[in-house]
Amino acid sequence: MSKLLTAVRAGRKEEAVRALADMDRAARKEALTELKSLRKEARGWGWSERATVRHALLVAGAGCHTGAAACAAWIGGQDLRDWSGTPYALLLDVLADRDPAWLGDLAHRLAARPSASTESDYRLIQELVRVAQCPLPVTDGLVGGWVTSVNSARWQGKGRSRLVDVLRAEPHVATLATALFEGTEPPPGLFWYDRADMADDWPTALAALAGEGVLERRALTDRSVSRLLRGGKPGDLRFSLTMVRALELTEDEEADRVADWIAMASDGVSAIAGHAQQVLVRLDARGALSTHALADVSASVLFRTEKKLVRAQLALLGAALRRDGATAGRLLPVIAEAFGHEDMDVRGRALKLVARHLPGSTPALREDLAFAAGRLGPMHRAAARDLFGDLLADEEPSAPYEETLPPVPEPRPLGAAASTVAELVEEVSALIKSRGREAPSFERALDGLVRHARTDRTALTEALREALAGVWWLDDQPQDRVDRWFAADPGGLDVVAAALLGRISGGPVKKGRARRAATGTCAHAALNGVLYARVWEAAALLPTGQLPFLLATPTWHTGALEPAELVERLRMYRHLDARPGPADFAQALLRVRRSGTEAEAEAVEAALLGTEEGDRLAAWLRADEPVARVLPHGLDSDLPTSGDWYDRGSPGERWVLLSTGEHPFLAREFPRAFQWLGRSHHPRLSPCYHWTPGRSGPWSAVLPQDTEAVAAWLMPTLLHGTDEGMRGGAWALPGLVEAGGPPGGEALHLALAYGLGSRHPDDRLSSVDALLILAAQDRLDPALLGRELAVLIDHDLTKVNRLADAARTAATTGAYRTVLEVLSAALPSLLAYERAPRALGSILAVAAECAEQCGPTAGGPIAGLAETAARGGSTQLVRQAARLLAAWEAGAGPGSASGAGVSTDTDTAS
Repeated sequence: MSKLLTAVRAGRKEEAVRALADMDRAARKEALTELKSLRKEARGWGWSERATVRHALLVAGAGCHTGAAACAAWIGGQDLRDWSGTPYALLLDVLADRDPAWLGDLAHRLAARPSASTESDYRLIQELVRVAQCPLPVTDGLVGGWVTSVNSARWQGKGRSRLVDVLRAEPHVATLATALFEGTEPPPGLFWYDRADMADDWPTALAALAGEGVLERRALTDRSVSRLLRGGKPGDLRFSLTMVRALELTEDEEADRVADWIAMASDGVSAIAGHAQQVLVRLDARGALSTHALADVSASVLFRTEKKLVRAQLALLGAALRRDGATAGRLLPVIAEAFGHEDMDVRGRALKLVARHLPGSTPALREDLAFAAGRLGPMHRAAARDLFGDLLADEEPSAPYEETLPPVPEPRPLGAAASTVAELVEEVSALIKSRGREAPSFERALDGLVRHARTDRTALTEALREALAGVWWLDDQPQDRVDRWFAADPGGLDVVAAALLGRISGGPVKKGRARRAATGTCAHAALNGVLYARVWEAAALLPTGQLPFLLATPTWHTGALEPAELVERLRMYRHLDARPGPADFAQALLRVRRSGTEAEAEAVEAALLGTEEGDRLAAWLRADEPVARVLPHGLDSDLPTSGDWYDRGSPGERWVLLSTGEHPFLAREFPRAFQWLGRSHHPRLSPCYHWTPGRSGPWSAVLPQDTEAVAAWLMPTLLHGTDEGMRGGAWALPGLVEAGGPPGGEALHLALAYGLGSRHPDDRLSSVDALLILAAQDRLDPALLGRELAVLIDHDLTKVNRLADAARTAATTGAYRTVLEVLSAALPSLLAYERAPRALGSILAVAAECAEQCGPTAGGPIAGLAETAARGGSTQLVRQAARLLAAWEAGAGPGSASGAGVSTDTDTAS
């Protein structure tokens, strides 16, 4: 055993194998106890020290285990692995004396572990199965390891082997090839191609083996088609689609799967639907697609959003009608369903197709088609009238249009801190283990720690120590390592709990309290610094029991604090002769509501307290000044700046950001960590990592009364999300808006404009949520938002098609008038260019849809719209301009501007 442990500590794995060969079962059992202790000790070592021993420790421990389950858990341990996986050849040596049935059990247990996805794991399991003479366990991890192993084998020896030759030599290729299509996600190694046009890829090689009879062609076809039918992300389906194409299905194979192609064309992702549609076109040309099946699939495809698919389906229907006019009675009603499609071009194509094949139809069919044509908009109403005559019903007057907006978010009370130690410890443990900093749960838990540390510290520390068992800093870690960790990142409640449990020294706590945000830091770091100042302060004061409770705990989930509640807390502090923590009191001042008659009344009550904090609160409430005044950018006065929308100057000239002014009192009198907030700041575009979603809690909870300043400070992050495509920049916008307050100013509207133009759909969706909430609160200035959108387009900071997508999403919720008012303010600048921005027609399409639904807005027609519509031609820009102009001039739709109202979802439900 001494030789074994010496070899393991030195990292000599071959020597460890030789030492194991000289040990009997009892000696190995005794050595296992020492190896487990060594493994636990190694977790506290540096990276290089752990790397030295990990493989030797892995081999030695595997050889000492007697149970298959425990051995599999040891081999699968992540701390015993590196990028190369496991030394499987040595593992086979130390396990060679085991019973075959035991080895088979071990193989199945290893395959079931998530770690069994490397080449070495596959080779180990393969050899164990060969010795045990048992079936190969097929799991997602094992399949991934096999793919990696095959790819690696292509480069062994001299030169590069053909993939088909490597696969042909694999003993389990028949079993594992079909398993490639069973997992949720295909193994990444399937996409390791040398070149985009390379023929030696996995689908081509598998199809070749199917042609040779090595693999069963029908099994490959069925599995790949079934995988496409299950759906999923486009990237996850790419391999299966390529496989289907590589197999080059015969006419009979395609005809046997008509129902599958129909399902893919109807519900599949765009690429899958496109392939299925091409197959259906071939089947129809061969007469293998019945009229009933064609009508069935068309009813779904014609309402897809992909214009290419819809147009191709209309072309397929047109070909079927030309070939056999007798199918008109079945196919024309399906085509007429497209009269309600959201795209105007689709409606027009469907109407032309119906008109071409309408002669000779029965009176009943003409009447049905005329009824369906009633859904056509103003642009096609005249053509439909010429086609159907008196059969087309006159439009019935409808009720005045009513805007549908989401219910105004009501502030939710934060609630009292946990009343029992058990309940509090459960909350604290969940937050620490999840690294959570969400304002409501974090604030409740922090206040609860302060209260129970004063009243029942012994019970609290005992319960915390038990609940946090397994958290790394509670293990036998060197004190200096724990201190360095918390000095770099105190986390959320981590440092507070560590201080209560005596796991952090006094020096780091003292330095943490004295830390200040650097002058040149980003806003994210400064806002995080406020939170860190509070937890460092709590870490210093909680063990002393000085604080009875926290002053800054919000009244509402948004972070806002009612002035009456803060006055009452200060009164209780005076009664208990307690001194507030400076950071706690500073945060309370930033959160307290400073406007309204109640704030004025509470200023008097605060002054009557006769304490220093009461006087400061009274002065703060009476001043009612923003923490940081936002300075306007003034860039929207002379739009457009040039005849060509894309012609911009240097990158620096394209930045549209906002500066904030100074708050001398805050910069001078508040604690050091808060003073950054009170200085004047000019926008900077230096990158930082803080924008990542989940990196911090809601920053708006630091300054719930100053969302304009927070919006201005977060503007560089939003710009990165639109101009450079960083994901997650707009995640904070709904929280900023939900905090409430006065009507949104330029910063909030510019931030919203950036969010609506974000590259990623999830960021645009967050921005649409913020837009609708702001409108429901009656704090939205549509004209200001429209001008800011025009500014961003003018400076080439966002793309028009992204704004069109966001506007369409907002409009489909029922906010047609809100969207139309925003677009009406943006369009004059966009229509003034000599060369229009790309995809401007999509913006006009959304505006036209809104105008058809709610009628024109007040203020007259949009400048430049008539001139654009009069250009002539059939471009999307001209057609949509004419459509919007027609809807504007008609002043009609389901409602009118004069009769418009606003409702919320709750109003509608009631």
